[in-house]
Amino acid sequence: MIQPVSNRNFVSARVAAIPPSGIRKFFDVAATMPDIISLGVGEPDFVTPEHIREEAKASLDRGKTGYTSNRGLAELRILIASDLSTRFGATYHSEDEIIVTTGVSEAFDLAIRATVDIGDEVIIPEPSYVCYAPCVSLAGGVPVHVPTHDTDGFAISASAIEAAITPRTKVIVLGYPNNPTGGAVSRADLQAIVRLAVQHDLLLVSDEIYARLVYDGWTHTCVASLPGAWDRTILLNGFSKAYAMTGWRLGYACAPHHLVEAMMKVHQYGMLSAPTMAQYAGIEALRNGEPDVQAMLAEYARRRTLIVDGLNRIGLRCARPQGAFYVFPDITGTGLTSDQFATRLLHDEHVAAIPGSVFGPSGEGHVRMCYATSTAHLEEAIDRMARFLGRLPLAPVATGDGLGVEAASLPSPTTRTPTEKLGRVTK
Repeated sequence: MIQPVSNRNFVSARVAAIPPSGIRKFFDVAATMPDIISLGVGEPDFVTPEHIREEAKASLDRGKTGYTSNRGLAELRILIASDLSTRFGATYHSEDEIIVTTGVSEAFDLAIRATVDIGDEVIIPEPSYVCYAPCVSLAGGVPVHVPTHDTDGFAISASAIEAAITPRTKVIVLGYPNNPTGGAVSRADLQAIVRLAVQHDLLLVSDEIYARLVYDGWTHTCVASLPGAWDRTILLNGFSKAYAMTGWRLGYACAPHHLVEAMMKVHQYGMLSAPTMAQYAGIEALRNGEPDVQAMLAEYARRRTLIVDGLNRIGLRCARPQGAFYVFPDITGTGLTSDQFATRLLHDEHVAAIPGSVFGPSGEGHVRMCYATSTAHLEEAIDRMARFLGRLPLAPVATGDGLGVEAASLPSPTTRTPTEKLGRVTK
């Protein structure tokens, strides 16, 4: 017998309140374009280095196909602890202060669900990675956006954060070097934020997945290494960006024992353990992958120069990012919103970029472009964008240095608002 259709809405109110990703609409359109040039890809275009792939295959041949400890392989955690201590001065015990996760996105979700109660406010500097606010909302928390500005390199300040703190504030999220802007925060400014967290007794969740991808002699500061930070910081990192291992889904979280134990409760009932083969690949990456990291970083630096110079030359003002592999050019001189610009560029010239508004209100007036693609594709994309701009009635006029476009008018940094790969668009 055919049962009557239910009139009950089985979707939870919490999920229903979350809007779909602003990137989604680009997927289907881009997939129909054989000549698409994707600058929307949030991952390296390099294949995972061969020796890392071979070690993963060898682990299968050795019969390593079962679950690992919920915390992850002991050898991998030892290497993670050693790398963090040697490279960044952040000290963790591998036995009970590190948990290996299925990517950094899972690590972030664990950190939030293990610490945020219903109604707790979580401060998120933005533009920011698209998963932060939805994860907070799904945990019952309230995301509080604090805007940053291109005039300051999209770096967050302690004063801007302090203006957003209320008695309900529990967590400050830091994601630097930043996706989507490539901005970074100085050691002095991070120390000021730590002092603020101590003063107000707040937790810091620091996503440092792009820590290895910095330029021009910049030294990345690990938040957990700063005085006063360790016992109130959950440090997140992983293998996707530096080692070109996005598809392996391998990340980790480091924190004081009691916080790791709280995250373990969520992890063991949901994910159980990160993929075993990926963990053996991670061991090989940490043991022998440094030459690969340096080679890829050097190539990203060359591409960064190419795209920044090219965008400025055609009239899109673009600052030189300090880290990651994204540029965030100002498109306000075109008279288009970021969504209009990205949509028309995709349809008219088959170049995929991501609207800045996807990453938060202060991303409006910008688009994210990823330069982790070939030099030939970058050069062709710039040529296509120049042609696109030339057809716009309000297109900016390129000058000698390309810096004639005025910056977008963004909200005050004290404004408090609670609340890819095209062809393959993801993070």
